[in-house]
Amino acid sequence: MVVAELYRAYHRPLLSFVVRLTRGDVQWAEDVVQETMVRAWRSADRFDADASSLMPWLATVARHIVIDDQRRKDARPHEAGEGPLESVPMPDQMEDLLRQVVVSDALDSLSPAHREILNETVLRDRSVNDAAEALGIPVGTVKSRAYYALRALRVALEERGVTA
Repeated sequence: MVVAELYRAYHRPLLSFVVRLTRGDVQWAEDVVQETMVRAWRSADRFDADASSLMPWLATVARHIVIDDQRRKDARPHEAGEGPLESVPMPDQMEDLLRQVVVSDALDSLSPAHREILNETVLRDRSVNDAAEALGIPVGTVKSRAYYALRALRVALEERGVTA
């Protein structure tokens, strides 16, 4: 019953005080007052019976709760509602996966020399001179192999239903 009396006596003034601390957020203020009353109930055995008012103690507890809540909110990123996320188009990852499988299959169908030249010039983005040096072949050979490898890859992709 002590808590009920405490609530009746201090609810309104404490709520008024906390609403100012929460910058007008009444719902948050109600939560703070409720938490303050719970802490008062837990600490009822430590109250000074000779004190004329518990309001200073309650106000201090409420102020600390507001500060802790604000710090907790500031430490976390702000939450966004789900409305904007529902309208964000998601890329179809299945399409990318299928494209990778088809290209990989088409590359596997090429001769080892053509795969090697495409690996050096396209995938590793090396110049013709750098590819020639890495493979130990003449620059002219790199150019002709790259030309014929790209033609063979185009044919292999067309066979698999991929068109430009």
